[in-house]
Amino acid sequence: MTSHRIRIGGETVAYTATAGYLIVDDADEKPAARFGFTAYVREGVDDPARRPVTFAFNGGPGSASIWLHMGVLGPRIVVTPDADFAPPPPYEVVDNEHSVLDVTDLVMIDPVGTGYSRPVGEAAGEDFWGVDQDIDSVSRFIKKWVTENRRWASPKILLGESYGGMRSGGVSLALLERHGMALNGVVLVSPFMEMVTGFDGLGVDLPHVMFLPTLAATAWYHEALAERPADLPGFLDEVKAFAYDEFAPALLKGSRLGASERAAVIAKLARYTGVDEEYWERANLRVTHGQFVKELLRDRKQTAGRIDSRYAGRSFNLLGEEMSYDPQSAAVTAAFTSAFLDYYHNELEFGRDLEYKVSGEVWMKWDWKHRPPDGGRFAPPFPNTSVDLAHAMGKNPGMKLLVQQGYYDLATPQLATEYYLEHMDLLPEQRENVTVEYYEAGHMMYLHPPSLVKFKDDLARFIRSATGG
Repeated sequence: MTSHRIRIGGETVAYTATAGYLIVDDADEKPAARFGFTAYVREGVDDPARRPVTFAFNGGPGSASIWLHMGVLGPRIVVTPDADFAPPPPYEVVDNEHSVLDVTDLVMIDPVGTGYSRPVGEAAGEDFWGVDQDIDSVSRFIKKWVTENRRWASPKILLGESYGGMRSGGVSLALLERHGMALNGVVLVSPFMEMVTGFDGLGVDLPHVMFLPTLAATAWYHEALAERPADLPGFLDEVKAFAYDEFAPALLKGSRLGASERAAVIAKLARYTGVDEEYWERANLRVTHGQFVKELLRDRKQTAGRIDSRYAGRSFNLLGEEMSYDPQSAAVTAAFTSAFLDYYHNELEFGRDLEYKVSGEVWMKWDWKHRPPDGGRFAPPFPNTSVDLAHAMGKNPGMKLLVQQGYYDLATPQLATEYYLEHMDLLPEQRENVTVEYYEAGHMMYLHPPSLVKFKDDLARFIRSATGG
């Protein structure tokens, strides 16, 4: 436990940082997991019951929380160049004047198998590595932290990025139904909430529709379009209309698609994406995002990014059809890992004798079955926790939802996020509690300096609204 001070928005915030872990029990009250976490709690607060606390995590599944921690939420962040490769060390770590600590306390969570979190006792990794198993264990951690820190009366926010969206949907309902804990708000950052829209490839059609506007945004950013509109949002609205009104019906027709209609659709696909008609024809109208990022900049001998398609890096196999690596991940991972561990070991004074797993192989062993609310006895292997989230919002009608989405995100594309929201079973008055914000960046939009500022402003406004602050 260490004490610090930081300037945020012209205000000095004194806070206590606690780096460590809690032992969390299973349903039989036996120790099951060592949950690593970092808590930032503001000092000098007269009434902690009025002070919000935000629980945050990244996704994967199998990702530690360093990205949100050192990229946007925490009091210290690593500086990386925008849409470019970070140089070798030393890395610059600075006070984060856009941290949320002025409006909320913060608990960064590493699920079991990531960070310092591990199974203990008779438990094994497989007891935690699954949609429902993960929801249960993270819910139990939150309950224990709240109990040990006497924060049951405090307003509570849940924030998840990427697969953290799927986790958040389930945890929001689990906390309410199993533990009697109502949340004030849920924040979904670049959310992945269900399987059907998120995996393009052979044998599926809907994901190709969902990815199309982000393919177009990527081509627009890299100036790969023959006719490049000046206004990106307006261009994307046009592409979305085509995706739903022409592209989706064409895919659904399969072999019944007529030659003239096929040719017209292919011509528009080429115009919107910068990938020529012959390529779309050879792909049978179904170019995956992995093929697209390889093909779009092939003439430049580059591959565009997946996590953030503004990034571009060298293509190692110019004859290849699929991306062999993600330039965005290559650009920032070493900087984040090194900066985080240096910060943790030297400033927070914890963990030098432990192994911190930034990204484990958890996802390879993941159990994707999920038993949705009112879903009967069976747990389908295609989870969709937006259903859980809708139930949580229906049973806790005061809970609010903020969704933060980047235009250049090929991991969780914009149209898929909108699809989740538009298909949630919410009453009109509940939809009034939903706010969506867009950013001119990718999955980790906060790496784009203007989006970092907007992210903080949007999040702070939401927390104040959701908690009555």
